[in-house]
Amino acid sequence: MTDLPTSTDLARSVVRSLLDGGVTEVVVAPGSRNAPLSFAVYDASRAGLLRLHTRIDERSAGFLALGLSKVHARAAVVCTSGTAVANLHPAVLEAAHAGVPMVAVTADRPARLRGTSANQTTDQIGVFGPLVPTTNLAEPGPFALVEDGPTHLNVQLDDPLVPTERWTP
Repeated sequence: MTDLPTSTDLARSVVRSLLDGGVTEVVVAPGSRNAPLSFAVYDASRAGLLRLHTRIDERSAGFLALGLSKVHARAAVVCTSGTAVANLHPAVLEAAHAGVPMVAVTADRPARLRGTSANQTTDQIGVFGPLVPTTNLAEPGPFALVEDGPTHLNVQLDDPLVPTERWTP
């Protein structure tokens, strides 16, 4: 019997792939569902692999990632689920129209919990419309980043949401 990947495993895989894709700046808007991603980004920052920015407001986090991608290097914005994702829409749409290669990483519940009318269970797949491709990630694995516009990574994270040990990427 093999162990199933945890949310921590998935989050660390996403951060590794972002680094491999040239992301050097990450803006985190903290929340409970995106905790595995936040811890993985923090550990990568401590290792000197990226620069971490924290913003409480998702809308300002999205625009910071857009600005960093325009003038410095490819950036990603990480947010929690539900209405937090909708607050990224203006920055992601601007990136789409300007051809800016930023990455929106949205934490989501596992597919089995969608459509349950629970708090913050917005359907996040394709939420940014046809201009922005969505990759829905339920387990570690490769994904492609768009070169001439934004990429949306929707990451399904399940309990437990806090890692048991630090990561050394």
